[in-house]
Amino acid sequence: MAQLSLHTPLGDLTLSEEDGALVSVDEGWGRDQTPTPLLLRARDLLNAYFDGEKVDFSTLPVSPPFGTTYQRKVWEALRRIPHGQTRRYGEIAQEVGGTARSVGQAVAANPVLLLIPCHRVVAAQGMGGYSGFNGVEDKQRLLELEKGL
Repeated sequence: MAQLSLHTPLGDLTLSEEDGALVSVDEGWGRDQTPTPLLLRARDLLNAYFDGEKVDFSTLPVSPPFGTTYQRKVWEALRRIPHGQTRRYGEIAQEVGGTARSVGQAVAANPVLLLIPCHRVVAAQGMGGYSGFNGVEDKQRLLELEKGL
C-alpha cells in the first residue's frame, strides 16, 4: 500500500492508496513515503484546502477498505455535501435510511477523514461529536475554515 504524509494545521496526516483509490487518511506520520500521482494530487488538494482555497474532494477516487453496505451509503451521502455546507444527522438518515443515531455511528467509523467530510454533519441541537483529530474543537475549526471561503 502506497502512503504519503503531510503536515496540516490539525497535525500530521498520512494518505494511503490501494488499487488506484484512497483507502484511508490517518492521523500521524507514516513510516513509508511513496509519492504516487494520486497521493500527490490528494496532498496538493489538502494543502490548498488548509491554505483557504475552496476544494472539491469528490473528484478523488475513494474506496474505504471496510464498511457495511449501510456505512458506505452514509459515506457516499457525506461526499455529496457541498463545501461550506452542513447537514444534520437526521437529514442524512432521511436520505439513506436508518436513524440519526445509526448515521452518527457510520460517520464515526469513517476511515477517510476530510475526503469523506464527516465534519460537515452536525446535530439537530448544536455541533454534535467528532472522532477525528482533537474532537469537536477541530470540527468547529474545519467548518469555520470552509465558511470563510
